[in-house]
Amino acid sequence: MKPSDEVLEFFSLPGPMTGGGDHEEALAALPADVGALAAIVQGLALHEYTAAMMHGVEIAPERQFESHIRTVPRMLDRLRTLDDRPLAQARPAGSRLVGVCHHFALLLLAMLRAKRIPARARWGFGAWFNPPFLEDHVLCEYWKATESRWVLVDAQLDEAWQRTQAIDFDVLDVPRDRFVIAADAWTRCREGHADPSRFGIFQGNQRGMWFIACNLLKDVAALVKHETLPWDVFGAMPAPASILDAGAVAFFDHLALLTAAPDEALPELRRLAQSDERVRVPEVVFNALLGRAEPFGATAPSRP
Repeated sequence: MKPSDEVLEFFSLPGPMTGGGDHEEALAALPADVGALAAIVQGLALHEYTAAMMHGVEIAPERQFESHIRTVPRMLDRLRTLDDRPLAQARPAGSRLVGVCHHFALLLLAMLRAKRIPARARWGFGAWFNPPFLEDHVLCEYWKATESRWVLVDAQLDEAWQRTQAIDFDVLDVPRDRFVIAADAWTRCREGHADPSRFGIFQGNQRGMWFIACNLLKDVAALVKHETLPWDVFGAMPAPASILDAGAVAFFDHLALLTAAPDEALPELRRLAQSDERVRVPEVVFNALLGRAEPFGATAPSRP
């Protein structure tokens, strides 16, 4: 079913993290073709965990802060410092922004919204990284008007990724069984159709229902255009390896129901994100990777 005009308009406009700032004209000048935009993103960003293996780039310690940059304007500021050529021109690998899946998704999201194409980030789990495990991941989802459907795009999966990971699907139309949104992961595990110990992240082997619950909250935040870093902690996120009590399970059941059908649930998601401290992204979040509190949003610093 086609979303309402109000829903499509909401997702076609930039949010606090994806506005162009001083780079609005540069974003507006880019093509409107999704495949072309994904390729442009691949020429701008470099995944910090695979930079050496896939692109022969060793990340210097003084550049590791780049993966903690939160907003698109700050990402583009940093890119301009590294290499000031136009956005559509691919940088040498060593001059690209160091980031993770968040940065690829957010850059594509900003480019699509700059062209007024409805788009949103979706948190979930990729099945291709480390089978049989499903790894923590975020993708961009856009409304393909010619087919009246939402389509998942993974701009991170460039030729090197596709070759190394033996990707056997269209990265511009990622199948829903290869990228499992957080709501589906939660429901499958709750119904006994999937093993929660297979959902999480390879670092520290952090897996389980508690991790899926964290991704549910990140997905809610993304759906109301408050896109967080992967390691941000806020609201009702469970502690690592914690066992959820009945009240918590019921709460996350509700979030899974809402985020499984976000077009219909958008008013309720926005209400919760404004009024419920369990869901709302506060002005200050906890960066679990750096072990410290940080401001969230456009005022976030470009360096830790």
